[in-house]
Amino acid sequence: MRVVTAGIGLRAGNVLSILRNAMPEVEFVGYYDPQPAYLSMIGEDTPRFDDVAEMLADTQPDLFFVGSPNSFHLEHIKLGLAAGVRIFTEKPVVTTKADTMELAALLAQHGTDQVMVGLVLRYSQHMVDLRAVLDRLGPVVSLEANEHIGPYHGAFFMRDWRRMVKWSGGFMLEKCCHDIDIYNMVTGSRPDRVASFGGRKSFVPEFAPTSNTENEIMHRKPSVWESVEDPFHSDGDIIDYQTAILHYETGASLAFHTNLNVPDEHRRFCVIGARGMAEGDFMRGYLKATARDGTVIAEHDYTQMEGARASAHYGADHMMIDDIAAFLRGEADSLPVGVVDALEAGLAAMALDEARINGTMVDLTETWAEFDSFGLRG
Repeated sequence: MRVVTAGIGLRAGNVLSILRNAMPEVEFVGYYDPQPAYLSMIGEDTPRFDDVAEMLADTQPDLFFVGSPNSFHLEHIKLGLAAGVRIFTEKPVVTTKADTMELAALLAQHGTDQVMVGLVLRYSQHMVDLRAVLDRLGPVVSLEANEHIGPYHGAFFMRDWRRMVKWSGGFMLEKCCHDIDIYNMVTGSRPDRVASFGGRKSFVPEFAPTSNTENEIMHRKPSVWESVEDPFHSDGDIIDYQTAILHYETGASLAFHTNLNVPDEHRRFCVIGARGMAEGDFMRGYLKATARDGTVIAEHDYTQMEGARASAHYGADHMMIDDIAAFLRGEADSLPVGVVDALEAGLAAMALDEARINGTMVDLTETWAEFDSFGLRG
């Protein structure tokens, strides 16, 4: 299994090192990255290339990992499709609506199975167990959810290249596309109308650290490419809080809240159906499903996960790679999430930012009509 990567940052290095552990037959035969900060995670002896097309042509890989900054994804995916190589791309797949439609047209030509995506929450034990009880909750009526990250992580976003919408696509797209995707899955549909409010109020000069302890927290997570030193005086244009309301094609609704400055982190969801409900938290490690008569349908405690299974993304990184390894070996016919799901979640995230910026409710009817015209759902 010959593998190459465009980008070898921390995320790419982590995913690829897990892949090699799961698939000993993996051989890293090339990388492209002007600043390969985490090359040691795949091997310092991995050949370096200064051009992605040249790398693909020279190495003839079985898998092309796209781990470059988000705004470069489309360029690199297009090269991979042209080379006829199977691709794994990190989320979000692309950063604009125009890029989404361009990629949709290419996928109509090359096939959606040619591109796998890193929407890792779909693989989590939380979602495995939630899918097992969804039918017993009845039709989903309403949801509330959040993604709250700690100041150390929020400061990373305000120092990192992700602080700039031109590179990341914005915080809702970069970080919360996971969440939008799983609630699309839960409702079995897509949002048709959205509204959103938010801005930047925490990572501003007046709240800069006044102690060494706080300052250390704000620099705990390192950044490399196009980074800045001070998250409170940075030139970033992403938000640090956002509240969103989504109405789905099924009639369900979701209230979603994200904040980058939450010292006691949590990532909670509550799914309420006509016959029951399910509540859980990725960060605090539980899931409980309850029927309308009060009967507990399922109850899970994930706080006792050990070793690798308790690692990044609540153990889901390893679960994702296990599934992908089985898929690549032909031992599984499908994956829990695909590139079409990812593009739909991305379009919803972009609409949420459009609504926030313009102060309007955004109707996605025409967007879905254009996207569906490519026939990617068969």
